[in-house]
Amino acid sequence: MVGLKALFFDLDGTLAETEELHREAFNRAFAEAGLPFRWDRALYGELLWTTGGKERIAAFLRRCGDCPGLSPEALARLHARKNALYHALLREEGVALRPGVARLLGEAKEAGMALVLATTTSPENVEAFLESTGLRGVFDLVLAGDAVPEKKPHPAIYLRALGALGLEPGEGLAVEDSLNGLLAARGAGLPVLVTPGLYTSDQDFSEAQAVLNHLGDEGNPGLVLRGPREGERVMVDLVYLEEVRRWWST
Repeated sequence: MVGLKALFFDLDGTLAETEELHREAFNRAFAEAGLPFRWDRALYGELLWTTGGKERIAAFLRRCGDCPGLSPEALARLHARKNALYHALLREEGVALRPGVARLLGEAKEAGMALVLATTTSPENVEAFLESTGLRGVFDLVLAGDAVPEKKPHPAIYLRALGALGLEPGEGLAVEDSLNGLLAARGAGLPVLVTPGLYTSDQDFSEAQAVLNHLGDEGNPGLVLRGPREGERVMVDLVYLEEVRRWWST
């Protein structure tokens, strides 16, 4: 089997711990609209099983018997306002990349690998994030929001990315933080390395080829929870990713 030619990254929770900014933006949008609810961390953790912001609001309203109904147009306006508030929070507070992310992206770029961002967050949120973190122009292919009709855990976004690059699944590897993302990537045949995030550390990643607490940097290596070198601390580099790919293929 040929070596790795592409890395596929999720965004929220994978590249950076953005979910608390998203949650705050949702709550500010609800308050501005005079809606009588607020999402605490426990509730938001449950709602994250629904991918996509509009879909998440709609799912919450369906389960909330006392909440007012929203037309599709009102829901779209509320979600757009939430996104604007999220962009403002990114500018005001910023967000740090998770350990090892910038290093691994740089190493892969230098090696000539294709870098793909495959996320259910909206394109405008992606652009705001890339601008805020200095990652604009790093990814060779960005698929976001409604780029495909079915969101994770459906594999459509990864299948589209593989098709766009003309690659076989064994030529790529996905980095995800959630079970929904893991299932989407595995559904497309990709090996997956998971770095659980703030809201996903208790999820079942038994289908992943490797699980680490983070990707690791010099002086701050990641702990391998599952996969090659289990129990060791490593910096996830291209050599380690090739080990994960071989682990997957055996």
